[in-house]
Amino acid sequence: MDWVKFLTDPVTLASGFAAIASFATVLTLAAPAFSNDKLTSRLKAVSNRREELRKKSRAALEGEAAKKTIRVRDTSMMKKFVDKLDLQKMLEDPGVLKKLVQAGLRGPKPVSVFYFCRFSLPIVFGIGAFIYLWFVNDHDLQMPMKIAAIVFAFAAGFYGPNLYLENLITKRRTSIMRAFPDSLDMMLICVESGMSIELAFARVGEEIGTASAELSEELALTTAELSYLQDRRMAYVNLAERTNHPGVKGVAMALTQAEKYGTPLGSALRVMAKENREMRITEAEKKAAALPAKLTVPMIVFFLPVLFLVILGPAFIKIDAMGFMGDKTKKEATEKK
Repeated sequence: MDWVKFLTDPVTLASGFAAIASFATVLTLAAPAFSNDKLTSRLKAVSNRREELRKKSRAALEGEAAKKTIRVRDTSMMKKFVDKLDLQKMLEDPGVLKKLVQAGLRGPKPVSVFYFCRFSLPIVFGIGAFIYLWFVNDHDLQMPMKIAAIVFAFAAGFYGPNLYLENLITKRRTSIMRAFPDSLDMMLICVESGMSIELAFARVGEEIGTASAELSEELALTTAELSYLQDRRMAYVNLAERTNHPGVKGVAMALTQAEKYGTPLGSALRVMAKENREMRITEAEKKAAALPAKLTVPMIVFFLPVLFLVILGPAFIKIDAMGFMGDKTKKEATEKK
């Protein structure tokens, strides 16, 4: 009865409630100090790791080894020869850098090779023609013809690098435009699925590599430029300049307007994919329409003589045989007389 009276005493109940409340208050205030926040610790560890990597990256950039790997320098003999004779100023070509980029030749070395070849090939071709015409085989040519042949060899060596560069540009542009409409369709699917334009370029660049390695390379470069250029629109402008094709220029303009005005990328890509597909069909129709005119000369040179032989050959043989028989008959009649 004493325990019951003690536990039911109002003073005892009030003291117990006060003790419980005090303990709960102390526990609530001290709980954050004893809790183990895994997310905060992980974020702190990631931040510390990022700072370590940033310090290492800065140290590498300041070192000499990083300078050799990041900034490519041409130290070849051609570069020294070009700089010593100042061929870039003597054989200045304002559009050579743009042409080299359009041909897929990047870096400082192709520039040195281009100017070196443009300087050395005319001399090599001219000397080779002179030696061949005067010492190896005369061909009984007169002096003006020999001089004209040497001048032609000199001109071929001078304009040869430009022609070779134009050929590379044309082949690269053709390879890009064959796969470009399909890449726009895949890019449209990626954008409508929720990907950003950077991820869409990267994914399409990986998938389109089997159809066109050149287009895959250009999309990878555009992805990198979208990541580090301050003005994202410059990445699209650079893509249009590297390809130098109306279809790519139209897509670059549409993407630039989408970046500037916030228009939906999906609708712009859908329209541009349709236009590029129609452009590819138009090019194929032009080639098909020009085929009869191109086949005219081969048909005249190769097909018609054979056709005449097949048609007129038996008739000529028959007429010749009839004439031979007639002569034989006359001869026999003459002998009988």
